[in-house]
Amino acid sequence: MKLKNVLIVVKDIERSRKFYHDLFGLEMILDNDGNMILTEGLVLQEEKYWTKFLGKEIIPENNSCELYFEEPDLEGFVKKLEEYYPEVKYVNRLMTHSWGQKVIRFYDPDGNLIEVGTPV
Repeated sequence: MKLKNVLIVVKDIERSRKFYHDLFGLEMILDNDGNMILTEGLVLQEEKYWTKFLGKEIIPENNSCELYFEEPDLEGFVKKLEEYYPEVKYVNRLMTHSWGQKVIRFYDPDGNLIEVGTPV
């Protein structure tokens, strides 16, 4: 058995597709009306379908998981993030951990936590 995809819930699937394309270069593989598969195994699902399926409220910024990306040119990524999405909400701006890895954490437009770090 292997993990195939990671699904996140979004309010506006087209806005989220653009966000993940602009910042991370993810491309759409399949658009199945409210359920979109992107490269690297990320799946976007519209909130209205998810709440109907679960019968529960979605809690943005719940901080229970994060999407983790690595980028060798983290300073360049931060410039792109600030240029494309100046309204982004940060958890922490660019910082360096005690072991030398640089990281930044922020939320996507739907409150999904993202970390981008230099390769370890």
